Amino acid sequence: MTKADLVEQVAEAIGPGVTKKDCSMVVDGFLNAVKLALASGENIEIRGFGTFKVRRRRTRMARNPRTGDPVEVPSRAVPVFKPSKHLRNKVARVEPSPGE
Repeated sequence: MTKADLVEQVAEAIGPGVTKKDCSMVVDGFLNAVKLALASGENIEIRGFGTFKVRRRRTRMARNPRTGDPVEVPSRAVPVFKPSKHLRNKVARVEPSPGE
């Protein structure tokens, strides 16, 4: 699903009174709010959907695949998403597509 598909579904859910341009602004506003909150280290909890958090990855040793030399990978912050129990149950009931 792309952002355009998401805008389309939001427009259909709201009904004929709102334009796709307005829905696009709402979707962009939501995504920007999520980005800003995560960038400032805040957690975002959406009940029935899940939680967005920022986690610190520790410094670790890796190997250069070409030379095999050890390389230190510095610690860094990464965004993570933890789905709610409701979302996990809903996804578990989805039938796989043919060929998967």
